[in-house]
Amino acid sequence: MHAGACVLMGVIQEAAQSTSLAKAQMGTIRLRLLKIGARIVESVRRVWVHMSSSCPGQEVWGKVYEVLTG
Repeated sequence: MHAGACVLMGVIQEAAQSTSLAKAQMGTIRLRLLKIGARIVESVRRVWVHMSSSCPGQEVWGKVYEVLTG
């Protein structure tokens, strides 16, 4: 589990290279991107993550999402 988490954080760190978190350490990325409140809605084909409209890391999340899915 620990190795898988390290690999996942490495992928997110690489995806965040074009953002304000380009030189951030894994702990900073964890605090700013992963430790946020969100509502998760599951359907048959998709998992929706609803973040607050005032989420401070929303712009960074969008860029990381584009890199990971594109």
